[in-house]
Amino acid sequence: MNKAITEGAALMPPSFEAGLESWSSGDGTPGADSYANDPGAAFVAADQDFAGCLELVKATATQKLRYMGQTPLLDGTYLRVRARVKAVSGPLPSVRIAGWPGDAFGAPVPGLVVTGPEVALESYGQVVTVSAIVGPGARGGVDMVWGRAPAYGHFGLDLTGPTGGVVRIDDIEIEDVTSVFLRDMLSVVDVRDYGARGDGATDDTDAFEAADAAAAGRRLLVPAGTYRLARSLTLASRVDFEGTLSMPDDAILSLTARFDLPLYIDAFGDEERGFRKAFQALLNNADHESLDMGGRRVSVTGPIDLAAAVPNRESYAQRREIRNGQFYAEGEAAWETEAVTAQASYDPADPRRLTGVTNAANVPVGALVEGAGVGREIYVVSKNVAAQELTITDPLWGAAGTQTYTFRRFRYLLDFSGFGRLDKFGMTDIEFQCNGVASGILLAPTGVGFRLENCFFTRPKHRGITSAGQGCQGMLVDRCQFLTDENDRPAQDRVSIALNANANDVKLRNNRSTQFRHFAVLAGANNVISGNHFFQGASVSGGLRMAGLALLRPNGTTTIVGNYVDNCFIEWTNERDPEPAFTGGFGFSALSVTNNIFLSGDVAPWFSYLVLRPHGPGHFVHGLNVTGNLFRSLNGRIDRVDRIDTSFAEMDMGRMRNVTVAANAFNNVDVAIENPLRLTHAENSASDTWTIDGAPRLPFGGWARAVESVIPRGSITNALGGEVFALPHVEVEEGPSRDQVRLGWPEPVQGAVTLLMRMDNET
Repeated sequence: MNKAITEGAALMPPSFEAGLESWSSGDGTPGADSYANDPGAAFVAADQDFAGCLELVKATATQKLRYMGQTPLLDGTYLRVRARVKAVSGPLPSVRIAGWPGDAFGAPVPGLVVTGPEVALESYGQVVTVSAIVGPGARGGVDMVWGRAPAYGHFGLDLTGPTGGVVRIDDIEIEDVTSVFLRDMLSVVDVRDYGARGDGATDDTDAFEAADAAAAGRRLLVPAGTYRLARSLTLASRVDFEGTLSMPDDAILSLTARFDLPLYIDAFGDEERGFRKAFQALLNNADHESLDMGGRRVSVTGPIDLAAAVPNRESYAQRREIRNGQFYAEGEAAWETEAVTAQASYDPADPRRLTGVTNAANVPVGALVEGAGVGREIYVVSKNVAAQELTITDPLWGAAGTQTYTFRRFRYLLDFSGFGRLDKFGMTDIEFQCNGVASGILLAPTGVGFRLENCFFTRPKHRGITSAGQGCQGMLVDRCQFLTDENDRPAQDRVSIALNANANDVKLRNNRSTQFRHFAVLAGANNVISGNHFFQGASVSGGLRMAGLALLRPNGTTTIVGNYVDNCFIEWTNERDPEPAFTGGFGFSALSVTNNIFLSGDVAPWFSYLVLRPHGPGHFVHGLNVTGNLFRSLNGRIDRVDRIDTSFAEMDMGRMRNVTVAANAFNNVDVAIENPLRLTHAENSASDTWTIDGAPRLPFGGWARAVESVIPRGSITNALGGEVFALPHVEVEEGPSRDQVRLGWPEPVQGAVTLLMRMDNET
């Protein structure tokens, strides 16, 4: 069934027998001359070849014959105009189908092909059939491609060549031949049938919109070619791309019936551009909350600036996700780190600003800051070139004054830093194949709830995940793997870090990280770190080990539970204090380390799993829980599991409070620490003063500050063997290191006691 029947369109002109007033010697437009009273035209009722025909004397160079009725041109419809002609006498002319295109307002549509192929009449009485197809699309066999601009046409034929000849013309037929190009049994609508040219120059947006509107549940076909779309386009139909699209960067292609990366790659013929346009659509369409990469690998030749891909969005706060695919870094030049040096001044009173930056214009936002007194993972958040100022992530602990800084801008596969804010964005089942040349993800400067699940960060050059601001607030990293590119380097020579965070409420759960300099550098509070395995070891026997976890906030309220801490340690420090000396507050507080496995092998005896590193004097611990852990050393023993790194300052042992170290297991560790420390002391000769050492088992070399209980083990007797029932008095913080307690008895006694000694106060 064709469109002429289904849509009730009247296509066939009347026969010549009905009168010649419907036939024009001009273009067929209103007011044009008709053949009704033309002496050179007559209706012939009887002809041996035609049941009735028009006899016409060719009087002009191009003798026109046009039906004066308006033949409608429907979207997606192809018409065939056909006539049978024979020469009767005189010079032999040529003949061709011709038409006049008019728009909806009756004006001619310029610039179109209005004639079909020309056929010469070579003998008298020979019947020649001449035909041409007119339609909207440049399909094979279409003689007059008119697009969608014409609303109707005046059709007929032209006689060309010498004048004076006489020809007879059978009734002109116009029929719908759309089915020649697209059979109705196929649920496909070809965009060419609605005027799309696919020449890379013509704006085909209107044609795509018309085809989509006409599809009514059928699929759209975009045949081979390059189709320029000059503005944003939404297609509700499913689309098959054989050809490709060309669009401005700010024009959005929304494919709502099927939204996935493979379709966008087909649409744009390029993996990287297809991803950019798909991501653009993801943030500009409410119909889809996630972009499925369809398992595709996207070869990335340079950092993908995701904010530049969505120039109409400075921030985004609705839930969105990218899942199921791989980003693969190719080449090297585009991934080279940009390094800039500049002199700048730092004032601890303005702790997040560098001033007087001599080269501020060239310092890239998102660059890592390096210099004397600069802590780990400090980045440039923003810059004011006119004021020669840089805003940085967090304070510097020891950089007061003026110095030369180095700013290193790493290159990331996915760079979100151009957004002002990005909330509730997630990535699931993605591999970031960095190939030792690129880093993984750079987060937006601010945002809440960035989420990564089941992702692989394979061989990042510098960083897996970087937060250069506060875009890591509430970040969730679950069941991800971070695989190093530096396994052949000694631990202390590595430069890559799996991830960092500056804001609060980060959750790292069930991840695996191998042989980075650090697994995680966390500067915020309220972190939950559970179920992870981070392995930072090296093949150097007795070699150095680096911190697996670096906690940069002293009052961090962080829980570390159920992890496998493998050939590395937990470092707790205050390196982001602009005034690192303790001036008030809780000190190093609120850290819980419970039920973890700590394992090391081939390490130096002085290696420790828990390291406190104060950067100024006066600091102390106020709230530390270390319980239920297994500490084990292979291929050699270690001295102890805890240590204070005094590179910059000592801890104030006289202010330690609320420290619990209990129920831990120690294998191949010389000193098993405990607090409260349970000791049994035996005095074999009578003495009125018993001295009991807490060293070296009090955590962190602490002082013996309190005794909770003293319980006799059996009888306490005097020198004559008589039982003594008096209780001793206790003196704490005795000895040169203040790690002894003394029991004073009313008389010299001997025997044994069990006591609980503490290196802290409970309040």
